[in-house]
Order: sequence, then structure tokens, then C-alpha cells
Amino acid sequence: MKTLFIVFLLFPFSLLAQQDSIPSSLPPYILETIEDFLQNTESEGVFDFNTILETLENYFQHPLDLNKADESELQSLQLLSDAQILNFLEYQRNLGPLIALYELQSIPSFDLATIRRIQPFITLNSSIDDFQVPIGEMISGGKNELYLRWNRILEDQRGFTEIDPNTQQARYEGDPNQLYVRFKHSYSNRFSFGITAEKDRGEAFFQGSNKQGFDYYSAHLYLRNYRNWLKTLALGDFNVSFGQGLILYSGFGYGKSSVATTIKRSARTITPYTSVNEVNFMRGAAATFVPSKNLEFTVLASYKNRDGNLLEPDTTDSETAIFSLSSFDLDGLHRTQAEIADEDVVSQLTLGSSLRYKLDRGHIALNTLFDQFDKPLLRTPQPYNQFFFSGDRLFNASLDYAYRWRNVHLFGETAISDNGSIASLNGLLMSLDRAIDLAIAYRNYPKDYQALNANPFGETTGARNERGWYIGMEFRPIKNWTLTAYYDNWEHPWLRFQVDAPSRGHEYRARLTYYLKRRLRSYIEVRQEVKERNTPDNETPLNTLSTFRLFQTRLHFAYTLSKSVELRSRIDYGYAFNEVDQYQKGFVVLQDLIFRPASSPFSFTTRYALFDTDGYDIRFYHYENGLLYNFSIPAYYNKGSRFYFNLRYRPVKAFTIEGRIAQTFWSNQSSIGSSLEEIDGQVRTQVSAQIKYQF
Repeated sequence: MKTLFIVFLLFPFSLLAQQDSIPSSLPPYILETIEDFLQNTESEGVFDFNTILETLENYFQHPLDLNKADESELQSLQLLSDAQILNFLEYQRNLGPLIALYELQSIPSFDLATIRRIQPFITLNSSIDDFQVPIGEMISGGKNELYLRWNRILEDQRGFTEIDPNTQQARYEGDPNQLYVRFKHSYSNRFSFGITAEKDRGEAFFQGSNKQGFDYYSAHLYLRNYRNWLKTLALGDFNVSFGQGLILYSGFGYGKSSVATTIKRSARTITPYTSVNEVNFMRGAAATFVPSKNLEFTVLASYKNRDGNLLEPDTTDSETAIFSLSSFDLDGLHRTQAEIADEDVVSQLTLGSSLRYKLDRGHIALNTLFDQFDKPLLRTPQPYNQFFFSGDRLFNASLDYAYRWRNVHLFGETAISDNGSIASLNGLLMSLDRAIDLAIAYRNYPKDYQALNANPFGETTGARNERGWYIGMEFRPIKNWTLTAYYDNWEHPWLRFQVDAPSRGHEYRARLTYYLKRRLRSYIEVRQEVKERNTPDNETPLNTLSTFRLFQTRLHFAYTLSKSVELRSRIDYGYAFNEVDQYQKGFVVLQDLIFRPASSPFSFTTRYALFDTDGYDIRFYHYENGLLYNFSIPAYYNKGSRFYFNLRYRPVKAFTIEGRIAQTFWSNQSSIGSSLEEIDGQVRTQVSAQIKYQF
């Protein structure tokens, strides 16, 4: 009888198909927030987000016990919105531990789509005592992974051609191959160590300026929940995140997205760093101690070299000469003599601490951060940057808090820089009823607030020269339908780069999504952004501002034909214009095919896209499947087509080999790129391959 009762309770979850392995691509929930992030930052990029998929893979093999998880652990899943996490914690507080997974259906904002999404990664009956596993067992009982990756562009680029003896044009020091090697040993989400090495295209390899081999090396050792008094220990390279990011947030922080109620920063304080971004990490040691039940104390010390533009001293006397910097280099590229000269020219020491007191329904924390450089930063004076940080040391402190009361969650952070300027971010999450979640945030970042590692929620980066209101909403009117929307209004009290006067702007987005079990997911979305910037082609003595308006709409379908075949179709249309004379419009149409047969070691994904836009102002961002743990989100603009094909071969569980080819054709261009990246032609073809071995 008891068995029949349990089967009855868990019947809704019998519909949730079990997986034999972690999906090799990120869930749509995550992909779309990253696409939105790039849309708002007006950039494009290639990402090595192995940490996101690795976290999911670890949770797949060692599911997260919901009855033991705190807010940061729920956030680390990357599969739940802030409102869902709030509702779960409040439900658990009022009714105690969950008895069965079916109870999730009783929690506001937990629809069946959400439950299906997280089900492979959660459990309620973890029997592992987190504080009893010795390090020796973590080493012998963990898993090892080795990655080898290669990438290059097939067409000749100017930087790799022979030097013209008449012009002595600069060229890249290295060859056009990009190489990546990574080894990692891990035990669940609790222990890991490894090394990562990368050589970018154009960088030397075992010669020239890189006689040591790769241009970039990274290593880490990470230990979590080893003892009751030691929550986290990190050595080597690591990420640290305090509060809402007003003084320090070195992980990836989502911004405005279609997940309109996800606005809060709540990542783990210390996490291991295994990516290839050569700037946004700490190098040294960090630890979180737990001296009592309600108290946590985090300390960090980091010392690393950074790239920068070095200014020559005014004197030729080597004993009195003082070198300084005009700016930092953030791209991590060392291909030309100029880039190589800027490599590791300044050393940065970072010391920090966080004292957090846990309340019954939240927390309050005091955070401090100190940065010192061996050379002062002296920026080239410009009207827009006169309040930016200059000098060789900077101190920041902040107070952050979070508090839950019934269906209301308050959070925020107030920070100060050593020039006395105070920045603040405060927010509210609320479930109005089972069908409506609400998010509200106000930010005030003064023009003279200075923080080198800030990454809070906002329209721009750097936590300065911005104040604004944000309101987001998620509405579930009937089964299988969800409406998300937000409105953001902001102003910049001072000048910005290429905006020569105080300016303002606003943005709205709305998305209506229909979800039918595992068969169909479709949505229609509209988005408009209005902001002020310098008037183009201005012939008057003074720069004036004009209003720039961007409108985009999207129709998306993802249909699963069978367990092996999925189709994804998307149509984008939009226009952009200003008050003067520029008007651009355009569209993108694309079709994806994902083929992953369970009975075959072969699988593939492919896309064909057509795009026709009047220029860069009306560009569209689209996620592209790449090699395992690697993907790209290029901007589609001008006129042409794009195609890619990924092939994966997995003869045994421990071994995977992959290949990828991607080609873009521009019909209205005779050349592609600029400077040393320029290709003389209309086609750019990129090929890559990767081997993964797990043992």
C-alpha cells in the first residue's frame, strides 16, 4: 500500500523523461539571457562557459539536495529565477523539508516546465555527509577530464601575410591557429584542481615572445564544505563576488533579459576559475570560515600582472624615472609588437574581506576591498573621464543585505569609494499571487563613484554615472502560457564616451511564451530601446545629442519531432533611426536542425540563416551551438547568409571527438573586417575541432 501511495504521489514526474547524460548545449533559459546580455552591452563574443555546463553536469551526477540547499546553491543551478528561489525558500520555511518532488507543484511560480527543467539535477534524499569525505578519497574517487581544442579562419587575413618591405606594415607574430588545452580533476561540486592553457590566433607558440609555449596559463585548486568551520578554500585562480557587485563581482552577472524577474546578484562568494578570459579573475588565495552558526568570514589576497598602455617618464634619469599607465588593456591579445609591449606592464595587489551575519530570514554583510598598483594610472584627460579613477591605490567598502518576509524579498547594497562618493542599489521581489511575480530595483551610481571591479545590475558597466528605475513582471495567466515584461528608465548625469552631454533613455521588452510539455516551445517578443547620443554628421561647432530608437521583434519556434530530432526556427525584424537622417531596417531568418540519436555515437547540429539589414545599428544576436562547453553569439548584420555544421562522435562514454565548420557570406561587401583582421573577399570560414577524454 505504501508503495502504491508513493507511485501515486510521483505520477506527475513519470512524464519527465530521464536522461542518460547531461545535454551538450545550454538550456534555452540560460541561452536567451546571454543573448539578451550581449544585446544590451552592444557587443558580440565567443564564450568558454564551461563553468555553467560543468556545474549542471556535476549536479546531474551528484544531484543538489533541495532540503539542504541555500540561496546561493539554488542560484548556482542557473535554472531558477530570483522569484522562484524566493518562493521555494519561503515555502520550505513555513512547511518544512519537502517529502516528495511533487510538492514543487504547490509552490507559486513553479510550473511544470520549470520542474521538468530542474528535475535531472535535484534530489531530496542525499545521504552523503559533506564533512566526512577525506581529501584522499576526493582525489581517488573523482573524475579527470582532458580537453584539446583547435580553431582557425581559413581565409588569408592581412595580419598573417608577408610584410611589405616598402611599407613595413605590422603583422601578427604567430600563426593563425588558436590552441586550447585543459585538464581538470573534480569530485562533485566540492573539490577540483586543474590547469588551462590557451594560445589565441596570431600569438607566438614556443618562440618569439612566448618561448614558454602558450600565451596564457591558469591553474586552480578549490575545496568546498570540507569541515564545518571551513566552507570554502581557493588557491591559484578564482572568482569572488560580494553583494550586488558594487565593489566586486568577478563572475558572469546577468543584466536585463527576457527573464524579467532575475535582477539580483546571489552567486557563491568564492568559485574556481577555469575559463580563458585573461582579466576578470583573482590570482592568489581566498577562504571562507564559519566561526559560528550565523557568522561567515571571507578573506582574499590576489597578486597578478596586467596589460596596459605604458607612458614614458618625462626624464631620462633611470633613478628618478616614474612610469605610469594611460589605460588598461582588457582583450588579453598579444599578437603584434604593440600588444606585446603592453603585456604584464603593471602589477595589481588586491586584498578583500567580507563579514556576513545570517539572519533568520536573510543576511547583512560588511565588505571591503583594497587595490594597489606598482605604477599609477594617469588617464589622458577628456571631459567624459575626469571623474574616473586615477592613481595607484583605491579602497572600497560596502554594506549589503537581504531579507525575506512572506512573499516579499528585499535586497540591496550601498558602497563607498575612498573619495567619499556613495553608490547604492536596492531591489524588491514579490509574488503577488500564484500567477504573478514582480521585480523592482532602483540604482544610483554617482558620476564620481570609483570601483575597479564593480559589475552591478544596470544599463552600463562600471557602476558610475547612472541612476534609474527598473520594473519587471512574470505573468502565468493559464496553463502553458507565460508573459514576461520589463520597463527600465535611466539617466546619465554626466558625459559618456561619444555622448558629449548628460543623457537619458528607456527600454521595454515583452515576451509571450507557449510551452507544450517536451514537444513545443514558442514565443513572440517585442523590444524597444530609446537613448540619446551624439548627433551623427554634426557640422556645428558644438556636439549636440539626438534620440536613437531601436525596435526589434522576434518569432521563435522549437519543436521536438522525436527523441532524436529537434527543429528550431526564428524570424527577427527591426528598425533603428535617429532624429536626423539615418534609418536602418532589416531581418534575419534562420533554421536549426539538432540530431542526437540515442542509439548512435554520431550526432550533429546545423543552421542556415539569411540576413538583410541596412547596417550595424540594426544587428541581431543569435546563439550558435559550438564544440562542447564552447559557444558563440555573433551579430548578424548587412546582407548575406551564414551556415554552420557541428559533428560529434562519441564511441564510448569517456571519449568525444568533435568538428565544426562555420561560414558567413556577405553579398554587399568586397572585404571583411578591418586592419590586420581584414579578409580580401566576401567569405569568412572558421573551422575547429576538439577532443574530450574523461578518465
